[in-house]
Amino acid sequence: MANSASGMHVSDECKLKFLELKAKRNHRFIVFKIDEKAQQVTIDMVGNPEETYDNFTKCMPENECRYAVYDFDFTTPENCQKSKIFFIAWSPDTSRVRSKMLYASSKDRFKRELDGIQVELQATDPSEMSLDIIKGRVNL
Repeated sequence: MANSASGMHVSDECKLKFLELKAKRNHRFIVFKIDEKAQQVTIDMVGNPEETYDNFTKCMPENECRYAVYDFDFTTPENCQKSKIFFIAWSPDTSRVRSKMLYASSKDRFKRELDGIQVELQATDPSEMSLDIIKGRVNL
């Protein structure tokens, strides 16, 4: 069902892949894009569990907006293994204004479809989603 505010539909494949990442841990990350013609959020890229954060950041296009989820594994100062699922709204300064507006207006509805997001991050350039920023958001 399309969102009346943005007219954006979320494909079932997006929801299924996210459930696989969350429950089965089959994926390290998923990058989503909006297909403007179809008025739908679709999957752009999926990273396998062995992928690094660096691999993930290289998947983000230099001048196009994207949504992404990243399953970040870390060890707490108390030596406990944990993971947090990050939602990243990538909106580079160099992307088209129309694209930035479309991604911004569709973000909340899309996030609601992905139950289990623990941390949200918005980035307009790579420094705003560096590994240090990610670690800071989980208090490392």
